[in-house]
Amino acid sequence: MTRVIHTGDTHLGYRQYHSPERREDFLRAFEQVIDDAIDEDVDAVIHAGDLFHDRRPDLDALHGTISILGRLRDADIPFLAIVGNHEGTRGRQWLDLFEMLGLATRLRDEPEVVGQTAFYGLDHVPKSKRDDLDYRFEGHDRPHAALVSHGLFQPFDLGDWDAEEVLTEANVDFDAMLLGDNHKPGTKEVADTWVTYCGSTERCSADEREDRGYNIVEFDGDVTITRRGLDATRDFEYVEADLAEDEGIDRVREKLREHDLEDAVTIVEIDGEGEQVTPARVEEFALEAGALVARVADRREVEDDEGEVEVSFADPDDAVRERVRDLGLSEAARGIDETVRASKIADSNVRESVKGRVSQLVEDGDLAAFESAPDDGDGSARAGGTDDSDGGENEADASTGESGERAPDPDDPEAVQAVTEAATEADAEATGDSSPEETGGSDGTLEEYL
Repeated sequence: MTRVIHTGDTHLGYRQYHSPERREDFLRAFEQVIDDAIDEDVDAVIHAGDLFHDRRPDLDALHGTISILGRLRDADIPFLAIVGNHEGTRGRQWLDLFEMLGLATRLRDEPEVVGQTAFYGLDHVPKSKRDDLDYRFEGHDRPHAALVSHGLFQPFDLGDWDAEEVLTEANVDFDAMLLGDNHKPGTKEVADTWVTYCGSTERCSADEREDRGYNIVEFDGDVTITRRGLDATRDFEYVEADLAEDEGIDRVREKLREHDLEDAVTIVEIDGEGEQVTPARVEEFALEAGALVARVADRREVEDDEGEVEVSFADPDDAVRERVRDLGLSEAARGIDETVRASKIADSNVRESVKGRVSQLVEDGDLAAFESAPDDGDGSARAGGTDDSDGGENEADASTGESGERAPDPDDPEAVQAVTEAATEADAEATGDSSPEETGGSDGTLEEYL
């Protein structure tokens, strides 16, 4: 028998709601998964991608992760993982560094054997590159096999990658697909194979109301998948205030008193025919009651073009990313936005950083990076052992700029400079004036940490 923990979407380093406490929450949830793995003496921990929230996690996130994985290594429990869309980069991955340190094994198209089961990996692949996949894997001699992958697979909601196609075209018969990317857990049977999502270990959005946890998967003749909850996660309190015609802020405050807000992320939703309410006052009341973070959405004030109400409790950064993700931008444009906004570098370094990034693409002859990507265009790709795409974010990738850019002539430095300056000015205006302290400081790179 082979018994493993299947986890993923830990999003370590995520400073949700710009709260340092929330960043610690994500690390603490991952730590509980590893503690459980050691206590249960499982055969391996399988991570299905998005170990980190960002391609350039800060030192605190890296140090915490290394410490936790070190304890797992000391317990002689392997950590087998793939690369998700949040952490994917064009070159070497953090997972490769952890593999060099003996802390992890990156799953690929050759089998990694644990007990009676052969595990394979398929990193996140953007939609535009999936037609190139042939799903060829090296053979194995074990009774069971499992494929670990990261993406939104059909037949689950929002799926754009056909799990049945993967399973039927693969030259290996898999007993299970252990998936990441969808933060909602769930299990379905596809082509006589169990396909399962473990869900995220912390709430990356207030829309994720289900309890957080992970899967325990047993391979013993049959495949058995059970769900295990996490109690280390931060409480989210959802307060609904449906105001009658003569009701206002006092009624909202009464509703807040009905909930235990101590140290909780508090989400307040206001509806009804009542008086207008200032969100700042509601947030102030919630914080006075002990809430760690308070967010307010007045459904009566947010309408789309059709006059229908649409409300999202996502982090503001995620809302911006979701909006620009659909613009069909080139890889270069996404990289520029990542430099000036997502990476949170100091304003004084923006121009040189963007210039260096664009110039490097041109010097490498990577003119395809300046082509627009109207279908998907985000995410990291590694199929058949290659990794040739900039990483993106499934829920909301950081991207900005104009679609349909023309590639500059690599022999024309003025053309390259024009692209650089135009992108820098546009993004600098969009990001506004923020100090390193406000943005959490500069993120590191692999070269700096090595």
